[in-house]
Amino acid sequence: MRPPRTLSGSDTPAEGMRERAYGQEYEPTIVDRFGVWLSGYQIRKNTGSFGEKRIGDFGCGYQAAFVRSIIAEVEHAVLVDFALAPDIKNNPKITAIEGTLPETLAGIGSGSLDIILCISVLEHLWNPLAMLEQCLRIVRPDGVCLFNVPSWRGKRFLEYSAFRLGLSPNDEMDDHKMYYDVKDLWPLLVRAGFLPSRIRCFSHKFGLNTFAVCTAHRHPRAQR
Repeated sequence: MRPPRTLSGSDTPAEGMRERAYGQEYEPTIVDRFGVWLSGYQIRKNTGSFGEKRIGDFGCGYQAAFVRSIIAEVEHAVLVDFALAPDIKNNPKITAIEGTLPETLAGIGSGSLDIILCISVLEHLWNPLAMLEQCLRIVRPDGVCLFNVPSWRGKRFLEYSAFRLGLSPNDEMDDHKMYYDVKDLWPLLVRAGFLPSRIRCFSHKFGLNTFAVCTAHRHPRAQR
């Protein structure tokens, strides 16, 4: 095992210890695909039409499965992950950015996207607050950010599925740093700058995940 790198001047490990993106060099299992479908249902339910929208999917996975399903609708998509499939990078409607989250988001313009998806990402980060702050910076005023994370109940299910049944990739579970119930995620969203009146945070996927729908009240620069 490689020794963890640390943030400059800190004991906190740096991001970027992953070896591959989700779905890279392996096919997601039926358990994974069902989870993706349930997340997709919540995304569509809480965003409505994607027509003529500029969207971001940060931590989209190697195949960017959800954005593939809506790419014909959107005006443009910005996809970010550790690695992305070649055809994704060659699509003229997609800006593909490969690298470590949240550092790679720094080059995306403030207030430039209508909808931001951050699905099953925060649990992989040592510093999820920085990720949330970047999402708030990038989304336009009255734009929507959607977050999905596994709950503490989900931890038991995910680890049993991966470590005992082999129905989920072990390295994904070993990369988890945190699990989030509503009481864990809501304060983090507020710390990032989302207003409580514009946060809806709730349990879903049979209590195995926590989902948040956050509307930006104004450009983050105006909050300073």
